[in-house]
Amino acid sequence: MTKLMTSLRDFAVSEDGPTAVEYAVVVALIIISCIAAITAFGGAVAGWFTGAAPTVAGLPTS
Repeated sequence: MTKLMTSLRDFAVSEDGPTAVEYAVVVALIIISCIAAITAFGGAVAGWFTGAAPTVAGLPTS
């Protein structure tokens, strides 16, 4: 029983768990930021390609 208590105490004192959680939070924030940027700029880029399509379609081919 004392070995179990010692293991639990060592786990609670260890800083490996909180560090992993901090990294997970940072990764989650980066992913959320990327999704927000793609959503925000996706419509603008789609509009740009839609506007450029007739110009590109009218160019002569070689």
